[in-house]
Amino acid sequence: MNRNQVLVLGGTGTTGRRINARLAARGITHRSASRTSEPRFDWNDSATWDAVIEGVRSVYLLPLDGEVLTRPFVKRAKELGVERVVLHSGRGVDVPGYMDLSAPAAQTHIDGEDAVRSSGLEWTILRPGWFAQNFSEGFFAEAVKAGEMRFPAGDGAATFVDVEDIADVAVAALTEDGHAGKTYELSGPRALSLNEVARILGKARGKRVVYTAITVAAFVAESVAQGWAEEDAKGFAEVFHPLRTGLDAHYSSGVEEALGRKPRTFEAFAESAARIL
Repeated sequence: MNRNQVLVLGGTGTTGRRINARLAARGITHRSASRTSEPRFDWNDSATWDAVIEGVRSVYLLPLDGEVLTRPFVKRAKELGVERVVLHSGRGVDVPGYMDLSAPAAQTHIDGEDAVRSSGLEWTILRPGWFAQNFSEGFFAEAVKAGEMRFPAGDGAATFVDVEDIADVAVAALTEDGHAGKTYELSGPRALSLNEVARILGKARGKRVVYTAITVAAFVAESVAQGWAEEDAKGFAEVFHPLRTGLDAHYSSGVEEALGRKPRTFEAFAESAARIL
């Protein structure tokens, strides 16, 4: 077995596929794990865990939102010889008022961070903020392509982080020394309101994009009219709370600390994503 092998959980996802591409470019032996991989990996089926863990030295651990499965996974990984884990957590985990700490999604990160810190393994925690790629391949993409973003975010701003930067930091932590015991909060270089985001995206795609701030009630009503379940719409509306209240407007230096360079700008992201916007 190659003990230098890296395991990438969520290998087909937004961060995972970029990490896999970087590892491949460096010639680093790695295994991408998902429900469609071979061997198959399913967070909800612990019988699938051993096959993806065996022979692995380092793990990029993307947890399952809403579940507290990181702890038993890390325990099993250590038993099978894993030495290093890089946990994808979330910005705001330890910020009062950022999120409902009793919510399942919050517990995923709170318990997960404690699990890796107390595991006895070499660990690094990544806490990225809002993804810039949410506007090109995530849950804002459809609205951007339609030319109008109607969200309950008020005039709040966020330091949107490019997933390319997240992937660079993850690969560094997985393959290099000097990152053990570090928690990297990851953001873009400056805060942008959604009005500014709309202007930048519109310029990059050559088609106007408008942001309209609406109330939570209006957002829920419009989402329900589009076929959403009311509970789902209310849950999604809550995602905007940190942005709406300014809790995501600060710069975090994690990219600079980990890589020795400034994070990528939103303008650079928009230009690179223009072909799919």
